[in-house]
Amino acid sequence: MAGDFDGLVAAVTGGASGIGAAVVDALVEQGARVAVLDLDPESARADTLAIATDVADDASVRAAVDQVVAELGRLDVLVNNAGIGAQGTVADNEDAEWHRVLDINLLGMVRTSRAALPALRRSPAAAIVNMGSIAATAGLPERVLYSASKGAVLALTRAMAADHLSEGIRVNCVNPGTADTPWIGRLLARADDPQAERAALEARQPHGRLVSAAEVAGAVAYLASPRSASTTGTAIAVDGGMQDLRLRPRQ
Repeated sequence: MAGDFDGLVAAVTGGASGIGAAVVDALVEQGARVAVLDLDPESARADTLAIATDVADDASVRAAVDQVVAELGRLDVLVNNAGIGAQGTVADNEDAEWHRVLDINLLGMVRTSRAALPALRRSPAAAIVNMGSIAATAGLPERVLYSASKGAVLALTRAMAADHLSEGIRVNCVNPGTADTPWIGRLLARADDPQAERAALEARQPHGRLVSAAEVAGAVAYLASPRSASTTGTAIAVDGGMQDLRLRPRQ
């Protein structure tokens, strides 16, 4: 709701494009001052604090968080959105690719959360929202590495929520279905038949379409809002029913 984040400061990793940019829009529209922590922050909206940040580098992350607090005076909300995709079965990726994806998708969240904790402990409305995926709760073909990283994010979320509840820090997760993002666009562009591949992705979600970035951002804003003070250690699926619904095929 408008004004939910008045007086609060949020940091969004990967906030210059895709779902991250939609999250930034939602938080700004609801009154937050927002820092965009992105490997390439050039396209971040002009009314944010844009900081070039590599979540795979601890020094870069710590410097970015320090800059947020120094320039905006506080940090109340951290949205761990930065991540990369991966394809293939368990036999298709070498160790180096496993290390790369886990380093960004999982340890990236560890680094940013760890760096943000001192500031979050001083906030009266501290919240961390981690970006998960339907891949954490449903078996998807040729997504084993990505699924492993997002399954770890879900477990990380619950454990962090338990650890930091007594400090007044809520930790939650959003699990989007297949979303209409630049990464999916690039994936479709590489397909032999992009139109057929898009139709297949839409059909596997019960509501029959890709999830919008704005829909995911709405769930993030709900979980981050001080109005959700009794919500922690949970995951919200924004997936058109894919996680739990078993519908009859359309005739």
